[in-house]
Amino acid sequence: MTGRVLLTVEGSVAKVTLSHPGKLNAMSRAMWSQLRDVFLALQQRSDVRCVLLRGEGAAFCAGGDISEYPSFRFDEAALRGFHEDEVWGGLQAMLDCDVPIVAQIEGACMGAGMEIASCCDMRLAAVSAKFGAPIAKLGFPMAPREAALVIRAAGELTAREMLLAAAVVDAPTMLQRGFLNRVLPDVEVANEAAAMAERVAGLAQAAARLNKQSFRALALEGRARVATDLIASAYAYADSAEHREGVAAFVEKRSPRF
Repeated sequence: MTGRVLLTVEGSVAKVTLSHPGKLNAMSRAMWSQLRDVFLALQQRSDVRCVLLRGEGAAFCAGGDISEYPSFRFDEAALRGFHEDEVWGGLQAMLDCDVPIVAQIEGACMGAGMEIASCCDMRLAAVSAKFGAPIAKLGFPMAPREAALVIRAAGELTAREMLLAAAVVDAPTMLQRGFLNRVLPDVEVANEAAAMAERVAGLAQAAARLNKQSFRALALEGRARVATDLIASAYAYADSAEHREGVAAFVEKRSPRF
């Protein structure tokens, strides 16, 4: 099982579900491609007025599927292709989608989960949800455009804490820092997220799409352009000792020795 990105449409609300049983919905390479295809398709649908994005079961998304990493991450060209084509292809399709996106966040929202949540227009979280990007434990940095995305949504201080100190932050703190719209009791978040999606779907569709186009144009300044310039040298760490040790330690279920 490599995981799936599931799409169902109920009335004018599309429900997109990250599903990777046994792995807390960690994103596999196949799932990134599916995420891209789903949002490219949603962009073309006039019957969909809002997207509700969620994880299957008790987690939103625990990050990337690290079990796949040894097969490609230590080659610079392959690593660049993974981040700039596969991962960014999925994230860019979300960012380019003019349909409003509501995130229903429960459980782990880590790494790739933070990136996917950062592409959403509104974020509702369960009080027990946890947020982070502890890839420092894996011996590699966040890709430049992905980092720019998280900084824009979560704030620079939060991004620095997550990436440099491998911090895991709780939902009430993320609400205070402006990443979340609402924090709800665990038993209420699904219903409240669905209600938010229905509310958005009941408003003016053309106006919502125009607003999203304006948001997107305004976000193109600054960090996003700088991040693009960094891509040329961003993946030279592919064959580094730290990178290999971090991934190997995770796969072998031991502490890394940096």
